[in-house]
Amino acid sequence: MVSMGVIWLIGIVIFLVIEAVSYQIVSVWFALGAIGGLIAYVCGAGFYVQIIVFIVLSVALLAALRPLSMKLFNKNRTKTNVDSIIGGNVLVTQEVNNIKETGQGKISGMVWTIRSDNGAVIPEGAVAKVLRVEGVKLIVEDTVS
Repeated sequence: MVSMGVIWLIGIVIFLVIEAVSYQIVSVWFALGAIGGLIAYVCGAGFYVQIIVFIVLSVALLAALRPLSMKLFNKNRTKTNVDSIIGGNVLVTQEVNNIKETGQGKISGMVWTIRSDNGAVIPEGAVAKVLRVEGVKLIVEDTVS
């Protein structure tokens, strides 16, 4: 029978290989949790204690450090022209009605299909604020006062 120490080592290697292939910064936390499980095994802890250490450590590291690591690794992300219109004002050139699937607006000299974030109808000629871009559509909030 294979010892738990070998199983933890195999788990560590598998999680690190998955991390190296995926670049998603997810499985590294499970590799660290597996290291915690291995340490618990070396210290003589029982199977269930090892599993609890693995789960608690993995989840805690994932919750605490993933947002920070994503911020650090994505800091060199190049903003596109589309990113620059988020937060801007769009002139509604065709009534926005999500149910009828209508709505167009013009911002920075470009015509976009627009949809209301909360489903409100926005009349032609109104000005709305761009909240985000979803595919080729601008998602806007109600008329700006």
